[in-house]
Amino acid sequence: MFRLDGRVALVTGASRGIGRAIALTLARQGARVAINYNARREAAEETLALVEAAGGAGFIVPFDVGSTEAVNDAVAGIVRDHKSLGVVVSNAGVNVDGLLPMMRDDDVAKMFQTNVFGAIALARAAVKTMIRARYGRIVMISSVVGQSGNAGQSVYAATKSALVGLTKSLAKEYGKRGVTANVVAPGFVETEMTAGLSDELQQKLRESTAAGRLGSAADVAAAVAYLASDEAAYVTGQVLGVNGGLYM
Repeated sequence: MFRLDGRVALVTGASRGIGRAIALTLARQGARVAINYNARREAAEETLALVEAAGGAGFIVPFDVGSTEAVNDAVAGIVRDHKSLGVVVSNAGVNVDGLLPMMRDDDVAKMFQTNVFGAIALARAAVKTMIRARYGRIVMISSVVGQSGNAGQSVYAATKSALVGLTKSLAKEYGKRGVTANVVAPGFVETEMTAGLSDELQQKLRESTAAGRLGSAADVAAAVAYLASDEAAYVTGQVLGVNGGLYM
C-alpha cells in the first residue's frame, strides 16, 4: 500500500530532520525524489546517499523557496527533465521565537517570506503541471502551534496557520482536476532543536502528550506518504495532526 512508483516528488527543506525523513520515506515507496536545500549542500548530499542506500532514486535541486523566480525555475526544470511532478511537499520553514513586542520587522518578514510566500509560490508553480496531468498531491507541513498557538511563537504560529487556509482553498479549487491538498501538523518531534533542550523540559514535553513520548521524523513522514498515495485520493482539504494527542 501507499506505493508511489513512477511518481516524481519534490520535498523542500529535505537536507535534514523532518524533510530528510520525508524524502527517504517517499523514495522507499517508489517515488523519484527531488531533494531541495538552500544552504547546506553537504547535508542534502547525505540525504541523497541515504535515499540511494535504501534502494531509492533521487536528485538534488538547490533553491530558496523564498524566491518566487527560483521556485518557478526549479519546478520548470524538474518537469522538463523528468516529464512530471506528481507530489509536492512544502516542508521548508524558518522560526524565530520571541514575544510579539520584541519581534523585529525583518524576522517577521523572513518567516512570512519562507513559510507562507514560499509555500504559495511552490503550490502555484506545481499546480499548473498537476492540473494538466489531472493528478497531483500537495502536502503542506504546518505545526501544532498553528492550531493551538504558543507563547513566544505568535508570528511563527500565524505563518503555520496560514497554510491551513491556503491548503483548504487549493483543495476546493483543484479537487475536480485530480489534485488533492492537505496539511500535516506535527507536534513535538525529536530533532536537533529538541535534543538541545534540558532533560527536565524534554520530560515535560513527553508528559504533555497522550502518547507519553516525543514524535519522530519518521512518524511525520509516514503521514505524508499516505497523503501522497493513491489510497488518499478522497482525502483533501484536511489537517492531519501528528502530535501524539498533544492537541485534539
